Amino acid sequence: MGQKFLIELDKVSKSYGSLCAISSLDLRVARGEIVGILGPNGAGKSTAMRLAVGFIPSDSGKISLANYDVAHEPLSARKTLGYLPEGMPLWGSMRVLAFLRNIAALRGVARAKRSSVISRVVSDLSLQDVLNRPIDVLSKGYRRRVGLAQALLHDPAVLILDEPTDGLDPNQKHTLRAMIRAISPRKGILLSTHALDEVEALCDRVLILHRGRVVATGSPRELAAKAPKQGVGSALERAFRAATV
Repeated sequence: MGQKFLIELDKVSKSYGSLCAISSLDLRVARGEIVGILGPNGAGKSTAMRLAVGFIPSDSGKISLANYDVAHEPLSARKTLGYLPEGMPLWGSMRVLAFLRNIAALRGVARAKRSSVISRVVSDLSLQDVLNRPIDVLSKGYRRRVGLAQALLHDPAVLILDEPTDGLDPNQKHTLRAMIRAISPRKGILLSTHALDEVEALCDRVLILHRGRVVATGSPRELAAKAPKQGVGSALERAFRAATV
């Protein structure tokens, strides 16, 4: 099945002037694993995601996707990557099928394979009923599905999702989370979130960031087991509050 880890960040740091956004971050994601980055606003989640996908350079450390060094082999690394940014801008006036055809071409999917590739992703994400609709008229839940579809067209080994269900209603969240879980055995998935229920529903492991540093890590169950005995909220919520004080 290839290399053990599909996503690796080794001692990665990033500062903006005197502000340390990420400090010596270690993170590994294996195939078939969903790892979440959890933290309050300003914790460094978005910076960590942008570093992982190569949008911004690190000050130190090494980042690899599917064994390709993001700094020194950026094109090879990006070919292994599917990315869903937070609030992803889509070409709103374009119909869903036309959008997916354009993205498949941009991703280098061979012309002879595009129809079958698009059909596979459409089936996986249940987009059949909206293929001929402009993206602008879709519900937010369907727009997030279209965003996930574009990230999956080239069947990447690595999937990085920034707040994948943010702003969705409970039914939409449940549906999209089930879809992410269904594709996870074939991929290494890293996601950022501020939602504790997302961690419990999706993540095999979680890193809690606070002021750019990892302050706790483990499975949701392990983190909940470390929670203070007193206090309101779920055990995971109490563990999160204790870690980010």
